[in-house]
Amino acid sequence: MNLPFSDTLSINKLASSFANTSATYKFYWLISIIELVEKGQSTIDKRAIFSRMISNSWYTVNYFHVSFGKQDLIQNAVESILKYENLSIDIKKEKLITILENSNKFDTQKTLKHFNLNVPHWFLSPWFPKLKDENNYNYKKRIYNSSQNFENECFYGLYDEHVIINPIWINYIKTNAKILKDFCFWNLALFLQTRNPNVPDIPNKLIKPVTRNGLTKQTNQYWKLVFKELGSIQCIFTETKLYFDAKNYALDHFVPHAFVSHDLIWNLLPIEKKFNASKSNKLPLFDKYFDKFYDLQKVAFEINKQHNSKSRYMDEYLSIFPNIDSFEKENFSNTIQPLITIASNNGFLFMKNE
Repeated sequence: MNLPFSDTLSINKLASSFANTSATYKFYWLISIIELVEKGQSTIDKRAIFSRMISNSWYTVNYFHVSFGKQDLIQNAVESILKYENLSIDIKKEKLITILENSNKFDTQKTLKHFNLNVPHWFLSPWFPKLKDENNYNYKKRIYNSSQNFENECFYGLYDEHVIINPIWINYIKTNAKILKDFCFWNLALFLQTRNPNVPDIPNKLIKPVTRNGLTKQTNQYWKLVFKELGSIQCIFTETKLYFDAKNYALDHFVPHAFVSHDLIWNLLPIEKKFNASKSNKLPLFDKYFDKFYDLQKVAFEINKQHNSKSRYMDEYLSIFPNIDSFEKENFSNTIQPLITIASNNGFLFMKNE
């Protein structure tokens, strides 16, 4: 993916800001600056940028548990501020930004200020290559001093508490804001995928969706047939009898949606509604629940195959079973068990063994 062309600006230097990236901070730094320029700001308080860096990565870290790497400043900051401010992972972005910009808590302020050590000046390194034998202190000082005069037509000028966007860049940023942000997220997705090689659907875990897709179609077009055929379905977790008309169930993901990031039918099952409310994004114990899950899935598959064989949901099993007519337990196990293991390694907790 390339940045929009300009015959007057050093677009190659902006693009190369992400070269040799070892952490995510440059991506979130630029995304946050673009958002603020879109709002009409050109002199921008650093704390406002740092607050947006946290808010833009909040859901990716806290909900999807995507790993940024052990040494990543942003992941550590997000996890720390969650505790310092006693916040919900579902807090709205703008509310979170307001809290971070105005918090008087020492630990929160210290965490945000930590980004000021390296983030602002290293981003400008393409415009100011490091001189031979120049130490880090002098290099940082030189970038601050030179950028204030917009030398080399750099992206912004650096000051202790704020940055000033170079006027020659403002129209380019506003005109191409969406493409610039897409460029950042594209490179961020590539960066994170190398650190999470077995985690599915990284691109869709970078931004909190406005709303989650409902499961009404899966209920009415697939599981309703199973309820009708069987009369009731036993919850594999609580052994409660579930009835379609009583609506004492909820359709849920066996492996949490926060990890798989899809609603494919082979990962869905009806469970007791009250239990679903407490289950949240916890992982099921494979040895305890997989056999029951598989048996229910197989029954549901056979019923739909008989009465609704042309349903598009039947095709969703093709990713597990090369032969759709063969519902082999081993194939199902080889799909589900690794997902649970990887999700656990990424920080998802298991349900209590009750």
